[in-house]
Amino acid sequence: MEILRHKSLKAQNHFLSSGEEQINLIENSGLESFDDKLKNQQLFPLKSKGIEILQINLGKMCNQVCEHCHVDAGPDRKEVMSKETMEQCLEAIESSDCHTVDLTGGAPEMNPNFEWFVKEIRARGRKVIVRCNLTIIVAHRKYNHLPHFFESNKVELVSSLPCYTEKNTDSQRGKGVFNDSIRALKMLNDVGYGTENSELRLNLVYNPTGIGIPGDQSTLERDYKKVLREQFGIEFNNLFTITNLPISRFLEFLVASGNYQEYMQKLIDLYNPLAAENVMCRTTVSVGWDGYIYDCDFNQMLDLKVKARGIHITEFDQEELASREIIINQHCYGCTAGAGSSCGGAII
Repeated sequence: MEILRHKSLKAQNHFLSSGEEQINLIENSGLESFDDKLKNQQLFPLKSKGIEILQINLGKMCNQVCEHCHVDAGPDRKEVMSKETMEQCLEAIESSDCHTVDLTGGAPEMNPNFEWFVKEIRARGRKVIVRCNLTIIVAHRKYNHLPHFFESNKVELVSSLPCYTEKNTDSQRGKGVFNDSIRALKMLNDVGYGTENSELRLNLVYNPTGIGIPGDQSTLERDYKKVLREQFGIEFNNLFTITNLPISRFLEFLVASGNYQEYMQKLIDLYNPLAAENVMCRTTVSVGWDGYIYDCDFNQMLDLKVKARGIHITEFDQEELASREIIINQHCYGCTAGAGSSCGGAII
């Protein structure tokens, strides 16, 4: 499978591979402060409402190098969570109030201890979500069994498919990605994922191309279901619309194309107070591949660790984290624009 980009920003030694440099750029753009938006509706400082979901990044290694990736993931990224850190995460899960563990990457399936970890989490009675990029299932024979593994462990899947057309999907994720994704979706349908009367949930994710903002989630879901069913015989449960945040490769694209100011102003103009009240960081904690703790996956990529006594999984403190003040910055406009955006799609 040919990809549009062959190296991560880190491998290129690009200045925007640094979280500090990204923060410097977005903080010094002369745009209205996100802090002030929250102050106007008496939401500042933004506080956690508890921990319902523990999102764990199993590593930045991925079989794809997508143009919009906020993780800067790819085959050249060797950072993967160790089994020791996974064991520490299991201890934290046992001591937490979370009902769901959300596994992400990179491609989380590329972590050599991925399947062991999923089984251990399920053995502790937690729901498991895996953010599967679909193409990993068909990338190599050693991953072809994944649909059966997911089925046997009752894993919920959330999988990116930026569009139901080949042209738009491949333009964002690389040549051949759409066709490989369709093959993978058929394999998942074959074991019961996303099909009528099945408990095996298969949700798709829509990311806009270019500098667009997601349209109405329910309308897009109807369109996706119609096209995928009629053209490919594919079924799925729900579509999640997620706004591209100005981080890492998408930030690089915005700067290089001269669209940064326009995109940020668009997010600011679409700020929704109701979405701000319900942002995912208020009920989620994110754990990096090295065990450090963050308010969300986006803060993780900017190296903005939690404001709490314990910042590593070995210091996990349910009570402290469940009442923490959340670290915010200008990139947070991406989660509060329009209908809002989260790892579970539109907020309102």
